[in-house]
Amino acid sequence: MTNLTKILKIVPVGVIIIIALSVLYRLIPHPPNFTPILSMALFAGCYINNKKLAVLLPLLTMLVSDLLLGFHNTMIFVYGALFIAVLMGSFFIQNKVKIHNVFLTTIMASFVFFIITNFAVWLMGDFYPYNFAGLIQSYLAGLAFWQNAIIGDLFFVFLFFGSYEFFNKKFLTKLKTSQQSNYDIKTCKKS
Repeated sequence: MTNLTKILKIVPVGVIIIIALSVLYRLIPHPPNFTPILSMALFAGCYINNKKLAVLLPLLTMLVSDLLLGFHNTMIFVYGALFIAVLMGSFFIQNKVKIHNVFLTTIMASFVFFIITNFAVWLMGDFYPYNFAGLIQSYLAGLAFWQNAIIGDLFFVFLFFGSYEFFNKKFLTKLKTSQQSNYDIKTCKKS
């Protein structure tokens, strides 16, 4: 068994494509905070049963792109917020993939990411005074970026989940049906 075959047994091809495209998207010019990373973390939490791998994939995606874009002093907070997004995808969407669940969880994850990362900007930067008023200034200044983030998060989450569900229902169901037609379901043996 080749290494690629082993990987494909653990991680579906669609997930690998989404991760590769997420890294690529971060590297090309795009509107500020309009990225697929948070959506990909929710997607990983929902669809990847191996939770260590589900957490690892968005973090590796960020690490690969950060290696190319450069490191910053708020990385631990960004990565932590993505870890939480994976957990949210796992707890709030997995086995309950409905439009309202995906929508509400995406809004919640985007809000959590906003709160954590803007706190990090206030704590780690020299932009704002280190008091409550400075923290509020940090959050107010971040609202313009959060608008793009929410739009991007919703766009990419529905792109990822919608594409996955569409292809899963359209192609994989047909594939499973055609493969099962040769098997006796009760005995799991070829007929």
